[in-house]
Amino acid sequence: MSGKVVFYSLSKKFLEREQDLPPEGAARQVIYQTLALGHHIGVIDCLKPVLSCPQDGFERWAARLPDNEARRKLMGVLKFGEIMIDASHIGMLGAALSGARESFAGEEAGWYQTLMGALAAIEAEPAMYLMVKRHDG
Repeated sequence: MSGKVVFYSLSKKFLEREQDLPPEGAARQVIYQTLALGHHIGVIDCLKPVLSCPQDGFERWAARLPDNEARRKLMGVLKFGEIMIDASHIGMLGAALSGARESFAGEEAGWYQTLMGALAAIEAEPAMYLMVKRHDG
């Protein structure tokens, strides 16, 4: 099976300068919520790739997770072509990935580290999210 699975993260490129962001707290969350929902009001989300896996490798990697909701969530990209991972999925995915960590070797261990880092970023800024897309090719 050719193709790849790419994880994209919501980028902060909506604002020109970091100093334009308000300090930590409610005001910062309002900005991120507005940016995350902005496509409804004409603002386009800027996504940047954070992880790219060959589709067959991704399928083997995700199959190492227990047969539960976390595995079904990740495998959904193969069925539907894209999935979104947001703050509501962090606990489920983090626990499943951590539980399967010992079975990941080589590049799969790197995918694990990258995805766990992306999940940690969402945990720190709950309005952030990942868009995961299947690219056939």
